[in-house]
Amino acid sequence: MTRRSFLSLAALPSAAAAMPPVEDTLKITSVRIVRTRPKRPLPSYTPAAGSWSTHGVETANPLSMYPKYKPSRNLFRNEPASPLVGDFTVEIDTDKGVKGYGNGGPAGGPIVKGHLEKLLLGENALDIERLWDILFRATMSYGRKGPVVNAISAVDIALWDIAGKAWGLPVWRLMGGRIHDRVPAYCTGNDFEQHAEFGYKRLKIALIHGPADGREGIKKNIETVKQARAAVGREGDVMVDCWMALTERYTLELAEAFAPHNVYWLEECLAAG
Repeated sequence: MTRRSFLSLAALPSAAAAMPPVEDTLKITSVRIVRTRPKRPLPSYTPAAGSWSTHGVETANPLSMYPKYKPSRNLFRNEPASPLVGDFTVEIDTDKGVKGYGNGGPAGGPIVKGHLEKLLLGENALDIERLWDILFRATMSYGRKGPVVNAISAVDIALWDIAGKAWGLPVWRLMGGRIHDRVPAYCTGNDFEQHAEFGYKRLKIALIHGPADGREGIKKNIETVKQARAAVGREGDVMVDCWMALTERYTLELAEAFAPHNVYWLEECLAAG
């Protein structure tokens, strides 16, 4: 795996000129797992009856070949609020009172506290690239993907949060500046008409049927794609989230079946290696 490279601050004269005076060192004094809440209430949303967004209906999944788990992802997924295998937020504090927060995926929290914390305490929070390399190398014997990368990613985000606050700049500016003036957004879910009413022109479908449903399942998947295409029109984009549920042969058949309906992409078709 190759670590992605960022422009140094020396290569960003406009950003560097805007930086207020700041200490060169922000020593990390604590690493905690915390619960966060939004500053503003989240907008209300009621999923359409029977839609995927209710999380109580069938969608293709890695366990679809087992009848016990085929009806719903919730039958086998981890508990989101679990301190051991749920998502988490890490808070990193420094000796100057500048704190950073980073969100991480399932099962990363215990790795942060059980291993990464001791590698971070006392270090300079602004040495982001150096710390990433230390954390990655220190976990190579049991990591390189999954929960370990979830843990390192959360720490990395928190360190960039600290840097942005320390220098009074948005993180996107520190990481190279603006590329696009506008970034298109898409909505994931199968409430097609409702999402279109909200103004979305790009919809990502949760694939409902996989290899266990055979040719009949492909026909039903085509009908779902047609519904999404009708909702966004010819100029909109339709994508399909397959969530590691397919085989190579089924993926090829599905792609061929979707071709007349101009599907933009098929996401996560095969199981991760």
